[in-house]
Order: sequence, then C-alpha cells, then structure tokens
Amino acid sequence: MCFCAIISNVLLYPILERIAIKVSKMEQLSLLDYIEGEEETTTEKPKEIITEYPICDFDSIFNSKSFEETHNQHSMTILGNCIEVMKQMKEKSINMIFADAPYGIGKDFGNDSDKWETVEAYTNWCKQWIDECMRVLTDDGTMYFMTATQHMPYLDIYVAEKYNVLCRIVWTYDSSGVQSKKMYGSLYEPILMINKSSKAKYTFNHKDILVEAKTGAKRKLIDYRKNPPQPYSTEKVPGNVWDFSRVRFKMDEYENHPTQKPEALLERIIKASSNIGDVILDPFSGSFTTSAVANRLGRNAIGIELNPEYFEMGIRRTGIATEYKGKSLAKEKVRKTNAKSKYVRD
Repeated sequence: MCFCAIISNVLLYPILERIAIKVSKMEQLSLLDYIEGEEETTTEKPKEIITEYPICDFDSIFNSKSFEETHNQHSMTILGNCIEVMKQMKEKSINMIFADAPYGIGKDFGNDSDKWETVEAYTNWCKQWIDECMRVLTDDGTMYFMTATQHMPYLDIYVAEKYNVLCRIVWTYDSSGVQSKKMYGSLYEPILMINKSSKAKYTFNHKDILVEAKTGAKRKLIDYRKNPPQPYSTEKVPGNVWDFSRVRFKMDEYENHPTQKPEALLERIIKASSNIGDVILDPFSGSFTTSAVANRLGRNAIGIELNPEYFEMGIRRTGIATEYKGKSLAKEKVRKTNAKSKYVRD
C-alpha cells in the first residue's frame, strides 16, 4: 500500500465512522419521526423568566365586554371573533401586536375558519383586522403580522400605502417532511413589521436580541480599519432572515395546534419591540405562544381566539387556571398528522 493510500485511510476513517453512527441512529427512527424530521430529541436552552413586573388593569382597556373571557394580573384570554372584540377596545391602548391569522390555504383549525372563496375575499378580510389592530395600537407601537407567501404581496402594498413598513422579515426553516416533486419546496414564511407612520417613534431594543457574529466570534478576525486595530465584535443585531426550527413533537413547548410558532421567534420579536410592563395583543392566539412568551418576559398579554379548545389551551398555558368550568386543562400531546393544506401537492 502506497504512502498516499495510507494517509487517505487515516483521514477518511473518522469521517466514515461518524457517517455509520448517523445511519445507525436513522435506522432506529420510526417512519413518522423520519417524515417529521426528528432525528434526535431537541435540546432546549434555559428560558429567560421575569417574575416581577407591573400588573395590568385589563378592564380599563375596553369600552365594553360582550364576550367570554378570563384573566389574572398579567394575562387575559378571550373567546370570540377578534374583529368584534377589538371594536370594543379603546384606541391607542396596546403597545405591541403580533398577528398570525389563518393563511387562507385550508388549514384545519377545527372550525372551517381558513376558507375563503377568492384571494380578494381573503385579503379584504385581512385589511379589516389590520385596520382594527392599528387603531388600538399606540402611536409609538409596533405590529408584526404573518400570512401565506402568495398573499403577503397584496397586504404589503396595502400597509405600505396606508401605514409604514419598518422591515420585511423572512422566517426560514428546514422542512424535512414530504416535499413536492413538481416545484421547489416552500421553506419560509414572511413576516411584516409595521408602525403607524414613517415619522412615528418606535421601540427597538437591539441590545436585547444580539446574536453571534461569526467574523469575530468564530474567525477571530481583526478590523485594521480602526486605529488602533481591534478584533471584530463577537455579537451583532440579527438581519431580516431568521432561522428558527419549527416546533416538533418532542419539544416541551409543543401544543396540539396545526400552525404553532416557536417560542424563540416570538421571544426575539417581543424583546425587540416592547418593554417590561407593556401590553401585547395577539388577535389570533391559537396555541397562545405570544401570551406565554410575553408573560415569561415580563409583559402583559391579551390573547383572542375563536376556537374554544384553543381558548382553554391559552388559559392553561398562561397560568390563569388549571381547570375551566369544571374541566381539567391538563396538557395532552397529540401528533399533528391530520393538519394538511388542501393544496398539498403530489
């Protein structure tokens, strides 16, 4: 055996050994785990928790309350149509809004609430709740909202003309499940960050959301443009392309909801655009991730939800109560295997 062959074997053996170990792990996965992309149990970082912060007088936010609700000192959970509920709220009463409305693509939320006959009908409905959100938002407040990639251009134009777009964000993730064989797979969702006008002040706590800067932290490069030369910073403000894993069944934060957003994504948004003691509104609360993260970070939260099952989930997840109307609200995890879009492609 020549010297080069010996060296090649020495260098390749550790790599081949790692590949063999990975293949062995994959063979032990169930088919469902493989489809959902869960090769390993996700290791979650310790979460920041703020326990003492100003309480909220929720009653003072509303002119009237003709809806079912329950609340404690820091969180209010509302069952009802968000447009009708927000009409009962005082204007300029909310500091920050995150809205993750149905995308109009046929998702199963248990109440046929994601079906519209035309794109025009869907976008007209979106404009109604966007206008109500902006009415209740403070002059220096910020709103983030999401929708399907095919619908966002219509709403982007609408809010750009009527309000002010601060940032266009892309949330990207790895979809390890079944992908289309007829076109490129969809691996991102758009988020629009807006406020009332280009002249309005707004909160942006950049120091609270710093991420690792590889130039300084990993590569240890020196910036010779400075006098004297200094190492590049090890941290930076994130750009507008965000890489957060989707919520998987093995994660502690997993809830039985077809479009649950990750806590890490909401944590960045809430830290950046609100302050401790602020009031945050989520008009389409779903799994109540916004409210749960807001409370954990020392903010007060109002969550509105149309589905009674998710409404009860919010009561439990925000710590308002462990039972409601005699019903235990214990968490029971069920895999999201039936939540499919009617536009799933072959």
